[in-house]
Amino acid sequence: MLGQVELFKPIFEAHGLELICPDFVQTLSEEELCALLPEMDGWIIGDDPATFKVLEAGKQGQLKAVVKWGVGVDNVDFDACKQLGLPVSNTPGMFGEEVADVALSYIIGLARQTFLIDRGVRADGWPKPAGMSLPGKKLGLIGFGDIGRSIAKRCLAFGLDLTIWDPYANPSTEDQQKYTFAAYPEGIEHMDFLVASCALTPETKHMVNASVFEQAKEGVRVVNVSRGGIIDEQALMQALDSGKVHSAGLDVFETEPLPADAPIRNYERCILGTHNGSNTVDAVIRASHQAIRLLFGFLDIELKEEAFL
Repeated sequence: MLGQVELFKPIFEAHGLELICPDFVQTLSEEELCALLPEMDGWIIGDDPATFKVLEAGKQGQLKAVVKWGVGVDNVDFDACKQLGLPVSNTPGMFGEEVADVALSYIIGLARQTFLIDRGVRADGWPKPAGMSLPGKKLGLIGFGDIGRSIAKRCLAFGLDLTIWDPYANPSTEDQQKYTFAAYPEGIEHMDFLVASCALTPETKHMVNASVFEQAKEGVRVVNVSRGGIIDEQALMQALDSGKVHSAGLDVFETEPLPADAPIRNYERCILGTHNGSNTVDAVIRASHQAIRLLFGFLDIELKEEAFL
């Protein structure tokens, strides 16, 4: 939203509101937020730490409502919002198609090693690694929400055989005909790809760990477009070292932005992203408009729909 903020300022102005945008890249610290929020009536949260301390500081000032921009809510203390009487919501169902596109790009990139070819050509080489054909290969998908369903649809079109791991999935008869549904990590030893697309919760943290890698097929390719904490990064690096994991496509990490000295940077057979899976112009506008509408509703501001056109 920050990258396109000039598109949204007129909406706030049309409603007689001032939009405050601090100068930062990905997150503000608790201290910075505690200093800023008491002066704000509403807060559209990105990846910032929306902790009890931060929310309480805002509530002691003017803060009346908050909206989490995007789908993931692992950085927002919803219990604190309830305790403090702050209306809160996220914007689900906004990025399924966009994140799925990035997941598929990683799957294809790892299968055909296009990233290694690009690096080799830039280094004056002419590499020709033998790739993997996708039809008939097996893919295990963790999570069957909006993003997971969009990934599954794309993978099915490429001829992949999918196993879905999601205890909360409510598959239709058609879904059950297309995919195999199993308890995690049942069947992991047969999977050529392992793709994570679930929310980060205490239940899912490090669910892809050393034990799972031990059970996995030799040479499995790993993709994560959900949250970094789903995968135990130390276990992943050990599996890369041993060859158990052939390669990985990671759009997210346990610490973001990825530290300059992060060991994962040294693994040539990894595609490293910047938690950018949802970032298209279209999707950002769609999600931002939804976040603004929700926030204005919480603040009892009458919407002027013409301002959103």
